[in-house]
Amino acid sequence: MPAPTPDGPRAGDELHRPFRPRAARVVSLVLGALVLALMIGIAVLLPRVAPDRQSPLDLVGIVGFGALVAWFLWRQASVRAVPDAEGVTVRNLLLTRRVTWAEVVSVRFGHGRPWVQLDLADGDTLAVMGVQRADGPRADAEARRMATLVALHSPTARDD
Repeated sequence: MPAPTPDGPRAGDELHRPFRPRAARVVSLVLGALVLALMIGIAVLLPRVAPDRQSPLDLVGIVGFGALVAWFLWRQASVRAVPDAEGVTVRNLLLTRRVTWAEVVSVRFGHGRPWVQLDLADGDTLAVMGVQRADGPRADAEARRMATLVALHSPTARDD
């Protein structure tokens, strides 16, 4: 693995690759495709099964609901954390936030936590849904990688 340079990580640095969940990503993408296909199928077949019982607006609503559910599941599948030399960009379910390494005080991923949490210097915490407990031993390794990145990019004057 190439060592980071003073200017930042080298191209292909394995330590700085994005954090993405596996299990939640696969499940969300498959469910999103199934829900959307099911809602479109219902909207197409419903007029044949029960003619004169629904308006075109009802059918649009069915497809719209399917699209909304599929969008939500796509957002779940696209959660990630992208580290670089200056900090990490965390994209969670609804919000994306950028923090510098200097802002991160510690990384927590204890038992009972569904995803990694970053403790920030201002007293706030930031969930990193890109590392999820559902991924089992891989999630533990990814949490250690996040802690390594924090330690690497947050040197202190003394090592207490």
